[in-house]
Amino acid sequence: MTEKDSPCAGYAKRHAAGQDPEKREQILDGAWEMFLERGFDATTMNSICKAAGVSKSTLYVYFADKQDLFVALVEQRKRIFLAGVEDCLAGPGGTRDKLLGAARLLAGRLCAEDVVRVQRIVIGVVERMPELGQRFYEAGARNFLGVFSHWLGAQAQAGQLSLSDPVMAAHRFSELVTAGIWRQCLFGLRTAPPSDAEIERNCQEAVRIFLLAYGPPAV
Repeated sequence: MTEKDSPCAGYAKRHAAGQDPEKREQILDGAWEMFLERGFDATTMNSICKAAGVSKSTLYVYFADKQDLFVALVEQRKRIFLAGVEDCLAGPGGTRDKLLGAARLLAGRLCAEDVVRVQRIVIGVVERMPELGQRFYEAGARNFLGVFSHWLGAQAQAGQLSLSDPVMAAHRFSELVTAGIWRQCLFGLRTAPPSDAEIERNCQEAVRIFLLAYGPPAV
C-alpha cells in the first residue's frame, strides 16, 4: 500500500488545535475589521467570531482574550513592516540612501490611517489597561528601535557614523522623521495622511539633520 492509498492519508495535512496558520489569519482579519470599526472597548469576542466566521470555541483555542488578540494583530503587522526595514538596511546603497529608505518606511507607516486609528485605541484605554499599552509598545516601537539601533551601531563601528549611543540616536531619528506630521495625524489636525511629496520632504530633511549630528568624523 502506498502512502497515497493509506487510510490515514487524508488526515496528513490536518493541523493540531490552534496551529492552522490560515485559520489564525482568518481570525486576525476579522478582529482587525472590528477593532478599526468599533474600537477596543466596543469590540466583543462574539463580534470578532461573527466577522471572522468562526465559533467562540475556535477563537479561544487561538487567543486567550481580547487583549491577546489585539497585540497579535500589532505583532502581525509589525513583522511585515520590520521585514521591509531590514531589507532596506541590508540592500544596496550607502549610509545616506539606507537612512532615507528607513525614514520613508517609518513615516509612511506611522502616518497611515489604520495605524493612527490603532494608536488612538491604545491611548484611549492605556490608563486603565497599562499592560495593553506596554505590550503595544513592545510589539511595535521597541522592535523597530532594536533593529535600527543595531544597524546604527554597526555603521558606527565601520566608521560610517559617529555616535556612542545607538539606541538614543535611533530615538532621535524617529522623532526627526515624523516631526510635524505624525502628531497632527494622531490628534486629528489632519483629516488625511500626508502626501508622498510631504513625507519625502520630511524624510530628506530628517536625514540631513541626522547626518549633521552623527555623520562620520572629519578626517
